[in-house]
Amino acid sequence: MKSQKRHRPLYSCEFFPPKSDEGRDKLRTTWRQLAELGPAFFSVTYGAGGSTRERTIETVMELQRDSGVGAAPHISCIGSTRESIRGLLELYRSAGIRHVVALRGDMPSGMQEPGEFSFANDLVAFIRAETGSHFHVEVAAYPEFHPQARSAQADLDNFKRKVEAGADSAITQYFYNSDAYFRFVESCESIGLDLPIVPGIMPVTNFAQLARFSDACGAEIPRWLRKRLESYGEDLASIRALGLDVMTELCAKLLQAGAPGLHFYTMNRAGPTTEIWRHLGL
Repeated sequence: MKSQKRHRPLYSCEFFPPKSDEGRDKLRTTWRQLAELGPAFFSVTYGAGGSTRERTIETVMELQRDSGVGAAPHISCIGSTRESIRGLLELYRSAGIRHVVALRGDMPSGMQEPGEFSFANDLVAFIRAETGSHFHVEVAAYPEFHPQARSAQADLDNFKRKVEAGADSAITQYFYNSDAYFRFVESCESIGLDLPIVPGIMPVTNFAQLARFSDACGAEIPRWLRKRLESYGEDLASIRALGLDVMTELCAKLLQAGAPGLHFYTMNRAGPTTEIWRHLGL
């Protein structure tokens, strides 16, 4: 963890673009509450096409304009053209945005070819070629390995390519086993990678939803935790109480070991993140 201790801890929150007016109002209430905590930035997930893409842009612009916290839009390259990415970068640059999250993204259903970009490192290299050092570029990291990776070594090699293409820092997929993060950082250090690798934090509030997400993205829920959460059934109060204890302990352990901050996957809700934040004394 020597490489991580050299970086000043930063804290950030992630939102997804709302699908309705009600969702938009809910998100406004959420970001206003979280802005009071003083995070370094708000990231916004990306929809690749049509109205989903437009909702992402609208959310990013509102946060950048109104929240008092810098926006960090996700940019996904699968299914995108160089011209469309160039247009996004120019739009964000003209709005004063200095921070982006560069991702490969998932292949849309029915698509056979990825488009003009195949991998996230291609996108990072393109951002650098088009905009130089204007943007701070985040990339994704997978302490428990990307579910489509052929092997642990192949996943590490993929991450190295993103860093060498020009990434400034990384945000991990969420995890509940701190050793997975520590070992990933050690593996990065062993091949000379020295950039902030910020742990992604998913508060535990709804077990059924969490299990579905985790099964899809490859994030492991430890057996002891899964069984405890299952035993509560529909008792959401008990699930959230256990989740708060587990996440506070995990976050404290990561920070004490030298993690360069925390990135909260908020699910557009302020309460769970705020509770963890306050329990940690941030």
